[in-house]
Amino acid sequence: MRTKFLVFAVLAFALVLSACGPTTINQEAQPVSRTMNVNGVGTAYLTPDIAYIYIGVHNEGATATEAVDANKVQTKAVLDALKKAGVADKDLRTTNFSIYPSQQYGPDGTVIGTIYMVDNTVYVTVRDLDGLGNLLDDTISAGANSINSIQFDVADKAAAVKEARANGVVDAKTQAQELADAAGITLGEIQNISYYDNSPYPVADGKGGGAFAADSSVSIQPGQLTISVSVSITYAIK
Repeated sequence: MRTKFLVFAVLAFALVLSACGPTTINQEAQPVSRTMNVNGVGTAYLTPDIAYIYIGVHNEGATATEAVDANKVQTKAVLDALKKAGVADKDLRTTNFSIYPSQQYGPDGTVIGTIYMVDNTVYVTVRDLDGLGNLLDDTISAGANSINSIQFDVADKAAAVKEARANGVVDAKTQAQELADAAGITLGEIQNISYYDNSPYPVADGKGGGAFAADSSVSIQPGQLTISVSVSITYAIK
């Protein structure tokens, strides 16, 4: 009885399939998308209007107290000179204050004593580049004996970045049209556009540490900064 039921079920399923008839899937092939990608570069040039400098005072003494006391007096004189030159309090930031012993050795290599060294370094933002040379002279006269890593920058780069982006787009479009003309094709609509800003880091004009004297104002040349923007454009090809 069970076998007859299974045979009947199989026959009924076969009849249903035959009633449905053949099934045809008609999917239209998608057209191949043809594109062209070009990369352009845009630049803009800036004259620095700001500088960052590490200015420090180094002292040595027979005791830590002696070295620190001398450093405090000398550092205050340097800070006073910076403020007198027009540097605001917000543009003065202490980045290092350290005390460390240094053993002294005789000709035979034996320890003959210990001196204590103190360093106090201030990170200075200078917004008047015309007076930078005189500012350095004044701080040296006041007691600064370590000046390092003079870096030049531009406070506001927004307009220059905008100019560089526009130049990058023009460069990419020019390249695309030249390639299309050479290949004998016609450009369609822009499908995608992207860019990468390569804003410059502050340009360093390092001054070595240690004391030095200047007979006249220290000569400073800020030079020129370059902002570069890479632009990528993808065109459809008609």
